[in-house]
Amino acid sequence: MSGAESVTRPAPQREAAAVPEERQARRGHALGKLFAHVLWNTEVIGAENVPLDGPVLLAANHSGVADGPVLVGASPRPSHVLIKASMFSGPVGAVLRSAGQIPVDGDGRSSLATALGVLRRGGVVGVFPEGSRGRGDMADARAGVAWLAINGAACVVPVAVLGTRRTGEAVSRLPGFRRRLVVEFGEPLSLERAPGTSGRAAVAQANEAIRVAMVALVGAAAERAGLPLPTDDPHRAAPAAH
Repeated sequence: MSGAESVTRPAPQREAAAVPEERQARRGHALGKLFAHVLWNTEVIGAENVPLDGPVLLAANHSGVADGPVLVGASPRPSHVLIKASMFSGPVGAVLRSAGQIPVDGDGRSSLATALGVLRRGGVVGVFPEGSRGRGDMADARAGVAWLAINGAACVVPVAVLGTRRTGEAVSRLPGFRRRLVVEFGEPLSLERAPGTSGRAAVAQANEAIRVAMVALVGAAAERAGLPLPTDDPHRAAPAAH
């Protein structure tokens, strides 16, 4: 998604796609559970930290291609995840659209408007603030999730997704059958725009608060689970040879 400067203004509604329905998210939730708990062996920790109702943002780290379906399957509530638009082609694209997932393309404004519609009907939106797959260490975070939290009056639940990519593996490689994965949900954050604070400043402050909370959660969760993050950044160095 785009940076703070481009998300502090509401996206024009004419650019937004139709807001996906709850029934689509339920369909995706069932499919996600098959991936998370049948294809892979996913341990879910802290699911009680996800509020049972109302608008919620799941902000997860991102290191591998399996993070999306694992997050959807591990979440205790059906969710709509923002996913890069290039994934919405062919049979995979048909499944993603049927499951109510949200494509992100261009400057991301249309996807933000769609996600905002989900939040305003009390739904759950999953976001990868890093924007692209990498080490998953939250060294950087784009501001879309903060914009959504403030404008959608949604709490933010930081999420650590661990084990989907190991050092030397390509970001596009799926984990092997029954690989152990861990998804840990942290305590929710409530973020509001303080009186007298500009929209841009509020988003920047919220974004840093989210990033700091995610760094702490991901680091602690990785240590508890014994599943270290990949040490290589696939966007800066070639994967290790096998």
